[in-house]
Formats: sequence, C-alpha cells, structure tokens
Amino acid sequence: MMVDPTLAEMGKNLNEAMKILEDGGKASDPDAARRQFSRSSIPGPLQGDGQDVASILQLVQNLMHDDEEEDKPSHRMQNVGEQGHMALLGHSLAAYISVLDRERLRKLITRIASDTTLWLCRLFRYESGSAYYHEDDREGLLKVCRLVINTRYEDYSTEGYTVLNSRQPVIYQSATCRPGLGQHLCSQLGLPLSSLCTVPCNTMFGSQHQMDIALLDKLIREDVETGKLPLLLIANAGTPGAGHTDKLGRLKELCEQYGMWLHIEGVNLATLALWEVSSPVMAATRSDSMTLTLGPWLGLPAVPAVTLYRHEDPALSLAAGLTSSQPVEKLRALPLWLSLQYLGHDGIVEKIRHAVELSQQLLEKLKTLASIKTSGVVSLSRIPPISGGSLRDLLGSLILSIVEDELNSPVVVFRFSQETSAESSGGSVEGYFAGEREVLDSLNRWLCEQLAQLVPASGVDIVELEDEGTCVRFTPLMTAAALGTQRCDVDLLVERLIELIPVLNCTLRLRLDFREEVYRYSALSYIEDLSWPGLGAVRYEPRIEELNDSKRQLEVEKINSELLVKLGELDADLIFSTGLEFGPEKDCIFIGMATEDLDVAELVDTIAALGRDIEENGRLLENMTEVVRKGIQEAEFQLQKDNQDKLMEEGVLRQIPLVSSVLNWFSPFQSTVKGRTFNLAAGSLDSTEPTYSMKAQTGGLASPETPTSSAKRMPGQRLFRREGAGGSDSHSETSSVGQAEDLSRERFPQPTTPTPPSPVPDEAVSVVPESPETPQRPPTQENGEVGTQGGERA
Repeated sequence: MMVDPTLAEMGKNLNEAMKILEDGGKASDPDAARRQFSRSSIPGPLQGDGQDVASILQLVQNLMHDDEEEDKPSHRMQNVGEQGHMALLGHSLAAYISVLDRERLRKLITRIASDTTLWLCRLFRYESGSAYYHEDDREGLLKVCRLVINTRYEDYSTEGYTVLNSRQPVIYQSATCRPGLGQHLCSQLGLPLSSLCTVPCNTMFGSQHQMDIALLDKLIREDVETGKLPLLLIANAGTPGAGHTDKLGRLKELCEQYGMWLHIEGVNLATLALWEVSSPVMAATRSDSMTLTLGPWLGLPAVPAVTLYRHEDPALSLAAGLTSSQPVEKLRALPLWLSLQYLGHDGIVEKIRHAVELSQQLLEKLKTLASIKTSGVVSLSRIPPISGGSLRDLLGSLILSIVEDELNSPVVVFRFSQETSAESSGGSVEGYFAGEREVLDSLNRWLCEQLAQLVPASGVDIVELEDEGTCVRFTPLMTAAALGTQRCDVDLLVERLIELIPVLNCTLRLRLDFREEVYRYSALSYIEDLSWPGLGAVRYEPRIEELNDSKRQLEVEKINSELLVKLGELDADLIFSTGLEFGPEKDCIFIGMATEDLDVAELVDTIAALGRDIEENGRLLENMTEVVRKGIQEAEFQLQKDNQDKLMEEGVLRQIPLVSSVLNWFSPFQSTVKGRTFNLAAGSLDSTEPTYSMKAQTGGLASPETPTSSAKRMPGQRLFRREGAGGSDSHSETSSVGQAEDLSRERFPQPTTPTPPSPVPDEAVSVVPESPETPQRPPTQENGEVGTQGGERA
C-alpha cells in the first residue's frame, strides 16, 4: 500500500513529541537530551540558524514544568492514550490538508463532515440531523438562537434588529442552567436582559433541580398576553450541579404548543449511546437541537463540541453561521473523524457504560452509610396529607418510584450530614446549634479536599447547591476517561470516606465542648468562624488595660503569634494554624479536625497556660529596662555610702599611700563593709554575705516550665488524649487526619516568628565598694559579671 511520506513523517514526529513531553523530557536523540535551556521568564533572541524539532520540544517540556519544585508532587495530567494521539494528529492533519488544491480539498472535507455527522446522529439516536462543530461549548447554542430569530422574524435579514421591536423575543432557561449562559446569549445577540426569563425549579414533587413546568406554562402565557414572542427554551439532560434531567417529554409538548425551539444540553446525553436509556433522557431525541461534549466523555483532548440540530432551510442555516462556505472551517471535524474511527462503536459505548457503572457502584455503597446523604432523595414528608393512610402510602410509593427513575443520573452528589441520635426519639439532630448549615458546608468542603488528595483518580470536586449546600460531586462521565478511573478507585474512595466520617462526627460534636471550655477562661476569647473546618478558633487576650487600642492590638498579635509557634512544637495530633488565607479573623489560633479521644479540657487549659506564660515573660522583658536603670542608681548610691563608711573606719592615716602600707603591715584592718548583688528578676539589691558564706548564690524565682499536660500521661501517650479512649497512638498515626496533615500545613502555613529569648531568672550583678587597693572578691565570680543560679562552686 502506498503511503504519503509527509503523513508518515507527521505521525513519526507526533509520536516522538508525545514521548518527549510525557517521559519528562527524555528525547530519543541523545544530543537533544543533553541540551539545557534557561528557564528564565525573559525570552532570548531568535537564533539565526534556527533549532531542530527535538530542541524545540525539549524547550516546550521545560516550560510546561517550569514552576514545579522537586519536593512537591507533580500535578496529575490527563491520561492521553492512543485515541488521544489520534485527536492530536487530527489538528496536524488539518493544517496539512488545508494546503491541498481546492477540488481535492472540497471532496475530502465533504467526506469527513458527512461521515462524522452520520456517525454521531446514529450513535446518539438523533435522526435526520445536521452538525455544527465549535470550540466554545456555548457557540452552538448561540448559532441556534440566530437560526430561530431568522426563522421567526422573516424580515430580519433585511430589516435587522428593528423587526424585534414589534414583538420582543423571550428566551427561557432553567434556574439550574450554567451560570452566565443566558447573559452571554443576550450579550452576543444584542438582546436586552429583559428578553431572558429564568424559570424556577420544583418545590413540591420531583427533583428540586428540575424545571417547574406548571410555572413555565404560566410565564409563557403571560408573555404572549403582553405581546412578546416565546422564542427558545433551554432544558437540561443533566444539570451542571446535581446532574438531574428535566421532564423533557412534557417540555417538548409545551414547546410545540407555543411554537418554541427546544434546545437540550447536559452530561446525561452521553447515555443515549447505550443500549438501555432511561425514558427522560430518551425524550431528548425529539428536541430541535442538543449540544454534545465528546472530549471529556471519551477522553479526547482538544476535540470540538458538537451541536446537532434539525432544520430544513439551508439558507437560514448559512445565515445563522451553522454552515460555512469556507472549506477550511469544515476541517474542525477531522480530530473527531479520526478518533471515532479509532475507538469504533463498541469502544465508544464501553467508555460511557464504564462511567455509568462507576457512578452506580458508588451510589449503592453510599446508601449504606448513615452519615452520608445523596442528592435527590425524596421523603414522604414532602407529600401532602391525604385522607386515608393507605392511599397516601400508595401515592407516595408511586411518586417515589417515578422520581427515582427520573433521577437515574450518572452524576453522584453526596454530602456529610450529622448522625441520627437514638437518644433523641430517633430523629435527626440537625439544627441543634445556630449556624449549623455553614459549619456543615465547611466540613463538606474539607471532606472533598481530603478525598481528592487521597484518591486523585476519583476526580471528585466541590459543588454548591442552593438547597443542599456544599456537596461532593462524582462525575465519571466527565473525568473517568481522562483520569483512568477504575472500580478499585471507587472502592478506595469509599474506604477513605468511611475513615473520615468519624473524624467529621467527632469534630462536629466537640465544637460545642470546645466553645464552652473556652468561655471558662477570662483570658481566652472564642472566635465564631463558621467557615473553618475544625474545632474552632481562639484568641488569647492579654490583661493590659493601660495600653491604647493600637498598642494593645500589637500586643495581641505578638502574643498569639508566639503562642501558635509553641503549640505547633507540642507533641500532639492536632493541627494549629492561622486559619484560612483570606479569612475575616486575624490574630487567632485555629484548631483543626479532632478525633474521638481528644481531651478538650486539657487542650484549652494548655492554651491558656501557655498564653499566660508568654504574657508574663513579655511583661518581664518590657520592665527590664526600667528595673535595671533604677537598680544602677540604687547601686551607685550604696557604693558612695559604703565608701564613706569605709573611710570613717580606716581613718585618715590609712589613706596615705606610704603610711598605709606600713600601718597595715603592723596592724591589719578587717573592713565590715560588704558588697551588693543586683537581682535582675526581683529588681532588688541584696547583700553578698550569704554568697561569701555559702560560696554560692541563693534564692530567686524558678524558671517557669512549659505546661504540657494537666494530667498524668501513660508512657508514649501524646498530648490531649484521654486515658482509656477508643483511639490509640498507632491508629492515630495512620488515621486520615495524619495523612492529611501535610496538606493542611501547606494550605495554612504556620508563622515563623522567632520566639524572643526568655529572661534568665535569678541573675545577679555583684556590686562592691570602690577602694584604692584591690578589694576582696568572692571566689565564685569576678567583679562586675552576671552570676546565675546554680553556678560553679569554688
């Protein structure tokens, strides 16, 4: 078989490029591997003779990993398999094909476009459809809106926007649509925001993420009565947040009734390729248009999104931009054309089926966990009371079965909730303290971060839902193909979740105990920060009333910074930090997640004791200058007095140099004047007589020891642990809290403020009277030196 040498060289270069980029820059060419490139952000001048392909690829690889440090784990990149290589090859082929002669190019792009459109329409059960390929996944809907405007307003092509004044067009979208989608459409179409109508979701029956059809009907009738034109309805087959599907069949009937265009988008459209499709999603095949994002579904990088639509007038499609007369634009389908052929029908179906099975596997396991709630669960409490209990139960079972069929989504959304309390009449303990919703949201945010770190192949992320709050979302259709998620990854995800649930329950329960313990100490202030996932926050307040507000704030900041450093040095499992980076509270100490055996009383007592210690030492340092100044003045006064007393005792003759030596030889004189010692800690002058008699300095304050525990601990037991608790040291070291400690310290770095040196207590400065002759000195220290307690004995 004859092979185009250019195509062969292109495939070879692509394989070589992928090896260089995926293998950490190890090119097959040894000379290219030895080249080193500067990672400076300042580009250098272009080389006159140019560079070879391997050198340029090596430079690209260096730039890709320029900001990675050796001690940090590398970010997980998308798993680019052989089908990914085909998609990347398609972009190179498109550039090569575009240089062919016009006739050959026209035949080739016609074949590529027709084949790809036919395959997609058959694969996703969309008969007699056309396809538009676009990079921005919103571009297809925008072109469809232009098509509908050209269709409904006959004079739009000649009169332009002036024809819209007669009847203002209205676009309807669900409240659960992608944020900013409607505003983007109005901006690009030149329509006022009054042309956008957001329809609320259900509040009584069915999913709270589905569009309220009765209310939609009412809104359309009101717009028609006011002279507006219902133009288009955007529905969801898998909402962006929870993955729920609107009642597409009923919405299609409503659109036909008012002559509206129905456009559908969402991740659940991928299940149309399976053999068994749920009835709500199957109704999407009757829509006027729908957008497919095949790249994430099949793990294909840089492939365009596809909008399938039905319309009989090619001229209007051309006017709307859904078709183009430029042959090069039709080459957008080439990466998909190559990838679909490589995967085949069975390969495409297998990827989608595997993702759906992963979500079903996780959902079944989550139903067995008491503290985990999944989105979309309908309880009989939402059903209005009906006379006759059996009738109500029957109706409830019927509604529940219908809703469960409609909520059969490959998107799994779950969140941590409080355990049900058997002691409180079997009900839930939700609402037992103010701000519970915010606290649970912060804990679920922490839970998702830990699961994403511990099981990166799961691809879980955080989603904010209006009714449920912060939740963890598992969307294998969007992540499994790229990350290579397998069933074992789902099992590991559930195992890590089971390990983290007790930590969440203990932290939630001990938050109240921590707050009550903090209130028992006047020097501690409890900081209410509902967004912090942990025990809570506390601030040590110094007992200094004479300082103004600015100086007091500086003192609070200094003490709490030192306190945070000392707490971080303790042998404990808890994590102490400064809190969230952009949190509202500053100069606080935030305590992380807790375990069952945590002794909250001991923890708070240690914080108060350490803070009091730092405050007292700080006061001693501040008062040291004044104490030393007054001590020196007192010492000078005592020296003058002692010199005068000595002069009176020795007499005038002993002051004459020659006479004093002879007189002292015949009659030695013993002076009764003694020296003085200046105690820095006490700020007082003391006699040196006890030092001379005992040959050692005595008395003074003992050095304060850092409090570690208010109770006796067993050998090897870490701080803040109750004796006899269910947890053990070995278990704690392998717990999920311990596994996530490095991540928490990286997100909330502890301050590196150096601890000021503590004053050395009982320091004494010896002071002796001046004398023309060499005075007597104690054998343990030299004159003028600072002596310490416990110095060397003579």
